[in-house]
Amino acid sequence: MSADMELCARLTAGDLDALADAYDEHGPHVYGVAAKITGSQQYAEEITQSVFVALWEQPLAYDPSLGSLRGWLVSRALHESALRSKVS
Repeated sequence: MSADMELCARLTAGDLDALADAYDEHGPHVYGVAAKITGSQQYAEEITQSVFVALWEQPLAYDPSLGSLRGWLVSRALHESALRSKVS
C-alpha cells in the first residue's frame, strides 16, 4: 500500500494523528502556494487551514488512484487562492 493510500485509510478511520502527519508533510507546500497566489500571509494561513479541514471532514474526497495527496491538497489550495484573489 502506498503512503498516500495508507494515510487516506487512517484519515477515513478518524485517526487524528494521520491529519497531523499529513499537515507536517504537506502543510508547507500548501501554505507556500497560497502565499504565492494571494500575496497575503493571513489568507495563506486561512486557506491552509481550510484545505486541511476539508481533508479531515471529507477524507474520501481524495482518491489515491488519481494522484498524490500533495497534488490534491495543492490543487485545492490553488483553487481557494484564486477565488480569494478575485474577492480581494
